[in-house]
Amino acid sequence: MTRGFYSTSATRQAVHLLGGVQRMRTRVRGFAPWSPEKATLALLDQVQGILDEYVDHLPLTIRQIFYRLVGAHDYEKTERAYQRLVEQLNRARRARMIPMDVIRDDGGVISKPDHWDSAEQFVAAIRAMAKSFTLDHSTGQKTRLVVICEAGGMVPQLARVAHPFGVMVMSGGGFDSTTDRHNFAAALAGHDRPTEVLHIGDHDPSGVSMFLAFLEDVEAFTRELGGSAIFTRLAVTPQQIGEYRLPTAPPKATDRRAFAGETCQAEALPPNGSPISCAPPSNAALISVCLIMCCSRNGASAAN
Repeated sequence: MTRGFYSTSATRQAVHLLGGVQRMRTRVRGFAPWSPEKATLALLDQVQGILDEYVDHLPLTIRQIFYRLVGAHDYEKTERAYQRLVEQLNRARRARMIPMDVIRDDGGVISKPDHWDSAEQFVAAIRAMAKSFTLDHSTGQKTRLVVICEAGGMVPQLARVAHPFGVMVMSGGGFDSTTDRHNFAAALAGHDRPTEVLHIGDHDPSGVSMFLAFLEDVEAFTRELGGSAIFTRLAVTPQQIGEYRLPTAPPKATDRRAFAGETCQAEALPPNGSPISCAPPSNAALISVCLIMCCSRNGASAAN
């Protein structure tokens, strides 16, 4: 299928839904050949280098690739440049120049019914689960830990660090409503020990305001419901921006919320946590260190 040519069914539906208006131009659909310019080919080589560098953390989000380009290759740090990268990587994947499965496009939710093709498949799955059996390493800790990150694309990467300690990781995108915050607080209050929420979010007026509102609301609900919750900001903090020389940008002039200083996105931290403007350090990743310190403080140990 080439640009602008679609099945008869698709064409009929388009005409119907658009009220009879004919679309003169559409974006590429499916796989399609592409002959990028020399500068774009050079950019794609840099992207491939990033994918190779973080092969153990794939798939990455385009935002993570963008910040690695900014820090390591002096890529322009503007929203316009980011949107240009989105389009270029879209075309590159459709042209099979970059594999589809190395980039994560967050946002969609899929719910599949549980079923088995045969009894043999079920038994094989149970045996595989038995091989990875482990006890909950958070049992016996004086404080229960939960990691929440603003960017859903970071959840799988953080889970690799958190799960061996028995720590749950979740995205904070679903806590915008009062009901969601109350339900989360009720779950925290239902535990027999205090909960420490380790939070990772953007350092900008929006990210900081959302974090503070979430913190204050959940702490208040939890206290009223008879539980105890405290919040610790793992990243991004003003101190980390300076220490790791993370890429920054000024706040939007139209944003009137209380905030001072430069902004920095959480995904400016590479998947392995090493400072993107420096050579990869021999020390453990930033977020891994923070989490391990919190776990150690609460008496946790990682699974062997």
